[in-house]
Amino acid sequence: MDGLRFAFGTLTVLPARVTRWDRDAARAGMLCAPLAGLVVGLFAAAAGGVFLLLGTGPLLAAVLTVAVPALLTRGLHLDGLADTADGLGSAKPPEDALRIMKQSDIGPFGVITVVLTLLAQVAALYELYGEGWAHGTVAAALAATVARLALTGASREGVPAARPEGLGAVVAATVPVRAVALTTLAVLALAAASGALFSPWDAVRQALAVLAALGMAELLLRRCVRRFGGVTGDVFGAVEETAATAALVALTLG
Repeated sequence: MDGLRFAFGTLTVLPARVTRWDRDAARAGMLCAPLAGLVVGLFAAAAGGVFLLLGTGPLLAAVLTVAVPALLTRGLHLDGLADTADGLGSAKPPEDALRIMKQSDIGPFGVITVVLTLLAQVAALYELYGEGWAHGTVAAALAATVARLALTGASREGVPAARPEGLGAVVAATVPVRAVALTTLAVLALAAASGALFSPWDAVRQALAVLAALGMAELLLRRCVRRFGGVTGDVFGAVEETAATAALVALTLG
C-alpha cells in the first residue's frame, strides 16, 4: 500500500496521501508506476470514447485524450520535458544546465519540444481513432502504461541522481534490475493480450510499440545521465513523455 500511495501520490493528482517518503517506499512506488499509468490511460481513453459517442469526430477526441493525462498530472511531466529540453539545448556545463532546468520559466527549446510532442500525440491518436474507437482506446491506455514503465526503468540500480535533493534523488537507483525486467515482461504480456483482441498482427504490433517506446526512453535517459551526471525529477518527466509519444507513433506504423 505504501508503494501504491507513493505512485499515485507523486505521479497523479488522484487522491492518494503519501505516508512514507523514503527509498523503500520509492522502490515500491516505481514498481507500481505502470499501474498508475494504466489508470490515467483508462481515464483518458474513457474521455475520448465519450466524445466519439457524442459525434465529435476523431480529431477532437484525440485532443481530449491527450489533455486528460496532462490534467491528471497537473502538467508535471510536460513541465519536466520542457525543462529537460532547455537544459540539453543550453550547451552549458552540467551545473549551469541543472540551474537552467530548475528555473520557473520555459525557454525556446522547451516550448518547441512540448508543442511538437503534443502535436505528435494528437496526430497519432487521430489516426488510431480513425481505425476505430477500440483501437484508440487501447492505444491511449497502453501509451500511458508504458510511459510509467519507462519511469520504472529510469529508477533502476546503477542510474545515479544528478542532485542530492528532489524526487530524482529519492527514487534514483532504487529498483533492482531483475524487478524492472519482470515488470517489463508483465506489461509486454498485457500489450500482446490486448492487441490479440483485434488480430495476431495487432498483438505483435503492440508488443513492438512497447519495446520501441522503452528504447526511445532509454536513449534519452542515457543522454541525460551523460549530460547532467544523473537523473532529476525533470528528466523523469521527459522520459515519460518521450515513451508515451513513441508508443503512440509506433502504433500507427503498418
